[in-house]
Amino acid sequence: MTMLRRLFVLVLASALWPACAAPVDAAPPRTEQAVLAGGCFWGIEAVFEQLRGVSAVVAGFSGGDASTAHYDVVENGTTGHAESVRITFDPAVISYRQLLRVYFTVAHDPTELDRQGPDQGTQYRSAIFYANDAQRRDAEESIRELTAAHAFAAPIVTQVVPLRGFYPAEAYHQHFVERHPDYPYVVINDVPKLDALRKKFPALVKSNG
Repeated sequence: MTMLRRLFVLVLASALWPACAAPVDAAPPRTEQAVLAGGCFWGIEAVFEQLRGVSAVVAGFSGGDASTAHYDVVENGTTGHAESVRITFDPAVISYRQLLRVYFTVAHDPTELDRQGPDQGTQYRSAIFYANDAQRRDAEESIRELTAAHAFAAPIVTQVVPLRGFYPAEAYHQHFVERHPDYPYVVINDVPKLDALRKKFPALVKSNG
């Protein structure tokens, strides 16, 4: 082997060795997102933050334009927006259908039209904003199954509509229940949802440890 070839081989080997010798990292979890609306986003955000496989929940607005995605504007009920949450989750740990079960049976009352508890207006409507056909089918099938099972005394009024955009709410709305657990609205309206979640879906709730 000539000196020039030896030098070439050494350079090539040194260039390739780190790539060959480097440990193979585990593939990052595949995540998906769900956008759901059902009343004040404080409580819904708090519920979904408790679930295994959920890595992030953001309170925000969906259904209207970016220009009107501000709390003080949305609250007039004329923007088309609904207070919503965007849930980032690992489908290998929790499925979209499981998220919908929690949504329908714990996070809100899907039979209330344009209101939720003490809050009234289209901005508090029940709505599933689907990102693809698979989410649309899961949403529609979930409603059919719950209806056939007579799960509620009144008809489900949840809208199933395409996602056109999601706009995060102001910072002071994020993780509101976690930061203000003693706020009277939270104590009356949101803490009972968390209690119901732990009782109804204990296997889906993150451990405290």
